[in-house]
Amino acid sequence: GKYLSRSSNITTIEGEPSGVDLIALLEFPTMEAVQAFGSDPDYAPYGEARIAGTVSRFEVIDDTDAAGTIPYLSKGG
Repeated sequence: GKYLSRSSNITTIEGEPSGVDLIALLEFPTMEAVQAFGSDPDYAPYGEARIAGTVSRFEVIDDTDAAGTIPYLSKGG
């Protein structure tokens, strides 16, 4: 994967602030690459340290449009 951002400069524009201190946004070429990263034995100690030392989530989003109205994105499901 490739970092697109890893920042604590979080500004809420609408709604209630989420209360997070840091957001990291990574890009992976495929879902298989994400899964390979998450299960890589070399990553395991770092993942364990992250889980032990933080309250965090590891979520995946794709590059689709759920509404199907953005022409340069494929329709999501």
